[in-house]
Amino acid sequence: MHNATHINNTMKKTSLKENFLMNILLTASSILFPLITFPYVSRILLPEGTGRVAFALSIISYFSMVASLGIPTYGIRACAQVRDDKEALTQTVQEIFLINLCMTVLVYVSYFSALVFVEQMRREKALFLLCGSTLFFNLIGMEWLYKGLEQYRYITIRSVGIKAVAVTLMLLLVRSQSDYLIYGVLTIIASVGSNVLNFINVRRFISLAPRRKYHLRQHLPPIFTFFALTVATTIYTNLDVAMLGFLTNDQQVGYYNAAVKIKDLLVSFVTALGAVLLPRISYYVSEGRMEEFAQLIRKAFDFIIFMAAPVAVYFLVMADRSILLASGPAYTGSILPMQIIMPTIFCIGLTNVIGMQMLVPTGREKLVVISTCAGAVTDVVLNLWFIPRYASVGAALGTLVAEIVVLLAQLWMIRRELPGLMAVVQLPKVAAAMVPATAVLVAVQTWVNGWMGMREGLGGQLGNLAALSATAAAFFGTYVVGLWVMRYKVVFGK
Repeated sequence: MHNATHINNTMKKTSLKENFLMNILLTASSILFPLITFPYVSRILLPEGTGRVAFALSIISYFSMVASLGIPTYGIRACAQVRDDKEALTQTVQEIFLINLCMTVLVYVSYFSALVFVEQMRREKALFLLCGSTLFFNLIGMEWLYKGLEQYRYITIRSVGIKAVAVTLMLLLVRSQSDYLIYGVLTIIASVGSNVLNFINVRRFISLAPRRKYHLRQHLPPIFTFFALTVATTIYTNLDVAMLGFLTNDQQVGYYNAAVKIKDLLVSFVTALGAVLLPRISYYVSEGRMEEFAQLIRKAFDFIIFMAAPVAVYFLVMADRSILLASGPAYTGSILPMQIIMPTIFCIGLTNVIGMQMLVPTGREKLVVISTCAGAVTDVVLNLWFIPRYASVGAALGTLVAEIVVLLAQLWMIRRELPGLMAVVQLPKVAAAMVPATAVLVAVQTWVNGWMGMREGLGGQLGNLAALSATAAAFFGTYVVGLWVMRYKVVFGK
């Protein structure tokens, strides 16, 4: 009972604000790792070497998805709901771990069979064997337990530390084109190597002594529902690139991919709060504390609107400079696709709150699957029409409409709860602050473009960075001041 009390007290001391900041740091480290290492290793290993590793990692990602089923999301909810009772937590964790273990063994059988029979994998057997260790590390990592207990400080410090070691070793050890295996090993260590520490540390929270009886069947329906959601989301998010590749050419895929990478980066920051809300909200629901649940959801809506609206507008207006800075002048064909998909940041932010913070904690994850499938079907139909006619621009249009469909479907699903939630959401204040901020953005952008056009010495990447810095300071500064004048407050709570 002492350990259970310790867990509960630890979580009460941890505010959502701290969890959010830790998750932002974790997200930033995951982005910075490839930004630091890839320019270095790509020049040493060349496209052939990095391509080998990328191909192997992409293949193992699908095996990992099957081995994990829907446990990465379901495990967070299940652990959060019993976090105050060490015995119940131990029982739950061991049952979920056993399901994960059985599925991992089955996937390993399939994986080793593929190594024998698939020529592309057999040629690089050593690399694929190394990548196969990811399945084991994911199994013992039990990241879902730590997230369910809101151990975000531990997760972040551990992950950033391991990534820093991996980056250092990569810069020291990858010296020639034949070192692609070392690059593969260090990439895996940076991604999942810290999971060893998770397994060692797990005794702090649960007992490892086997239980007398396990009830595995109760977990299977929600696990398979979350797995269906994972599969639908994976197909949904990778569909545009695949269809572009089949229906157009590599150049159009490159244009679209550059725009999507920036969008995904922005989405990861906008939705960072959602990742830390799931365990807390699941706990409130399990304890019947529905008023605190509703209060947290209202704050989440406020925060997403506060963050997503200006980010979407700013990068829509500054798409040209963003693309040129991130990808170079060869990617001017990415500018219009990026402008078209920027509003999806707002849609995805809201569906993240509705789906993962409202429907999932209250046991309505099947509705999330339905809404996601509706978006996927919309995406396929529109892509078949738009892509042959408009190429990468058509793929962006299909994505935008599909995300709107998902949002509308989820809004309809919570239509009875929506009036109470939206009654306190301060959308009008955000809209009012956006008007002068956008006007200032356009004015500063026009001035910067004219000023830089007269100064030939200030151009290229330096010019793009200067333009983005100046416009961002003007736009977001005006936006925040406008909200401050209207007394808009985003409070995370505890």
